[in-house]
Amino acid sequence: MALLALDGIGKCYRQGEIEVQALQDINLQVEAGEFAALVGPSGSGKTTLLNIIGGLDSPTAGCARLNDTDITQLNDRALANFRLFQLGFIFQAYNLVPVLSALENVELIMVLQGRSADERRERARHYLSLVGLEDIMHRRPSALSGGQQQRVAVARALAAGPRLVLADEPTANLDSENATALLDIMHRLSHEEQTTFIFSTHDPRVMERAERIITLRDGRIVSDQERELPHEAEL
Repeated sequence: MALLALDGIGKCYRQGEIEVQALQDINLQVEAGEFAALVGPSGSGKTTLLNIIGGLDSPTAGCARLNDTDITQLNDRALANFRLFQLGFIFQAYNLVPVLSALENVELIMVLQGRSADERRERARHYLSLVGLEDIMHRRPSALSGGQQQRVAVARALAAGPRLVLADEPTANLDSENATALLDIMHRLSHEEQTTFIFSTHDPRVMERAERIITLRDGRIVSDQERELPHEAEL
């Protein structure tokens, strides 16, 4: 059974008297451990689709099943709880709490999950080490570069143990060196942790590393291609 299954997803918005069809008849299945990118021109529906997958927006048609749960049928409280345990989010705005250290920022979501202090600290240290921040995990965001802050956001998303990580233009504010390093880390962790990643992106650096490229145009999927990538050392 697919980790994610979208069946007939549609989304309409109203702008005054005008109805805008943002998504039309989206059918998609994603397996555990995939590293996939949603691509397409601005206005094609990428972010809308990502928000529906993440339960941040509701479709006007169809259903979205994640880990065999139809998230379109959950009430607000159940949906918030589902997101807390099943989903990780990485956005181009890092959304770190400025008065907390990198370590404390990663721990925060696990506080909401009810994990013990020892488990929170152990997992936060582990994932910050995996993204190369073991030596500066006690610094606050203001003392970190943009690339380092985005690595904290990746560690925070993964430390919560999600089945699926959704990333909306995560490299948009990063220079080429930091973007490449971050993508290589996420690609490696997707295989080591069997965590599924879905990106919404315009960035060719993301597309180069995606194992599956799903192209949207005018709210429809027009192409869905799987790719064989070279060994990580060759990327």
